[in-house]
Amino acid sequence: MVNNNVLSQTAAHSVIKQLGCFSVVEYMKDLSVSPATAQTAFFMSKMGVRKRQVVATLNGQGIILQAGAMQIMSGGVQMNTNVQGVGGFFRGLVGSAVTGESAIKPRYFGTGQVIFEPTYKYILLEDLAKWNGAMTIEDGLFLACDDTVQMHVTARSTISSAVAGGEGLFNNTLTGSGIAVLESPAPAEELLVFDLQNDTLKIDGNMAIAWSQTLQFTVERSSRSLIGSAASGEGLVNVYRGTGRVLVAPVG
Repeated sequence: MVNNNVLSQTAAHSVIKQLGCFSVVEYMKDLSVSPATAQTAFFMSKMGVRKRQVVATLNGQGIILQAGAMQIMSGGVQMNTNVQGVGGFFRGLVGSAVTGESAIKPRYFGTGQVIFEPTYKYILLEDLAKWNGAMTIEDGLFLACDDTVQMHVTARSTISSAVAGGEGLFNNTLTGSGIAVLESPAPAEELLVFDLQNDTLKIDGNMAIAWSQTLQFTVERSSRSLIGSAASGEGLVNVYRGTGRVLVAPVG
């Protein structure tokens, strides 16, 4: 048995959120600073720029982790890859090429703890049940998930939605049941959450960081006419139609 203070309240850190096997530890202040860096560290702390770590406490289940994101593992935790055969390896290479994600993501399983590398990004814990079992995310957001969640690459429904919308042709989609851990450019408190019921959401710019796979994403003129679009100063907008959820980072 391994005992530690990772999930205990200390003078330096505390657990700020927990969902499923995942806990988020935030370092409220950096105690290991030098005189040269103390001022910067002080103002970073006041502005909420703090280190965060995710800790996965495993009790017989498994998680999938972004390659290179593991810092410490303790107890009876084992690791293998999420690649199943040669076909799975080549599918991973293709997905890596079009999304920028690592081709091979290690799977950790057993009983014990996996402590992730610290990050200054904001951590989101998303239950796929609230996304009807499928969510599409922007490139670079994925950090980890339960191994009951599958990741695959999805293409845009139209080329215009990629080229005109300032987005890539492909995105990662998470499906199944379980928790997804995302690294967000903005804290959860700043994110705007839109739940659509057979309706439409239009956004000027690529500020959506995640959306339900059930939504149709297109790029359209902000007005019915070219003159109207030019006069409004908006031009093209990203449009999400249908029933589902969209997470927007307006100030990230």
